[in-house]
Amino acid sequence: MSCFLSLIIGTVLGITQTRIKRLLAYSTISHVGFILLALIVHSIDSYQAYIFYILQYIVTNLNVFMIIIAIGFSLFLYYTNISEYNNLPEKNNSPIQLITQLKGYFSINPILALCLVITMFSFIGLPPLIGFFGKQMVLTTALDNNKTILVLVGVLTSVIGAVYYLTIIKTIYFDNSEYEKTYMYIDISLSNIFSITLSVINLGIISFIFIPDELLNMCNLLSVITFSAL
Repeated sequence: MSCFLSLIIGTVLGITQTRIKRLLAYSTISHVGFILLALIVHSIDSYQAYIFYILQYIVTNLNVFMIIIAIGFSLFLYYTNISEYNNLPEKNNSPIQLITQLKGYFSINPILALCLVITMFSFIGLPPLIGFFGKQMVLTTALDNNKTILVLVGVLTSVIGAVYYLTIIKTIYFDNSEYEKTYMYIDISLSNIFSITLSVINLGIISFIFIPDELLNMCNLLSVITFSAL
C-alpha cells in the first residue's frame, strides 16, 4: 500500500507544482515508490535492484541540486524586470525557485542547460542513462515475482511523471529568455572542484552503460550480505 500511494501521490502532486524544489520533492516520493517496490520482493535480485536504485538516485539527485545552485549562481550576471522573480523570498540565498525562471536558459549557458536536461532524462528513465537501468532492474524483479499490478502502476506513473520533467526541458530550450546581461563587470565563476564534480557525475550518468560491472558487482555483493543477514 505504501508503494502504491508513493507512486500515485508523488506523480499526481508533482504535475501541479510551479516551484522546482517542490517538484523535485514530490518526484522523490514517486522514486521512493520504486524503492519500496524493490523491497516488497524478498530475493537477492530485489535487494540488488534496491541498492542500485538508491545509489543511482542519490547521485542523480545530488547532481540536479548542484546544477540548480550553479544556474542560480550564473544568473547573478544577468537581470530581469519580472517583478515576480525580483521579489522572491530568500532570493539571494536561493535564486532559482520557480520553473519559469529557467526560461531560455540554454541561450545563457548551454553546458549547464545540457547537464540539467541529461539529469531530467535520467529521472524519466530514458536509455542508456543510469536511471533507466535502475527502473528496469526494479520492474523486472517485481514482474518476475508476480507483482503485476504494482509494475503497471510504476510504468504508468513513470510515463505521467515524464510530463513534469519534459516541462522543465521545454522551458529551458524552447521558451524565450527573460534575462538580459548586466552592464556591470562582475567576476563570477564556479570553483574547479564544483565544476569537476558536476562533470564526473554527468559522465557517470551518461556512460554507465559502458562501465557497469564495478557498480553492479558491488550491489550484488551487498545484496548477498543483506539477504544472508535476513
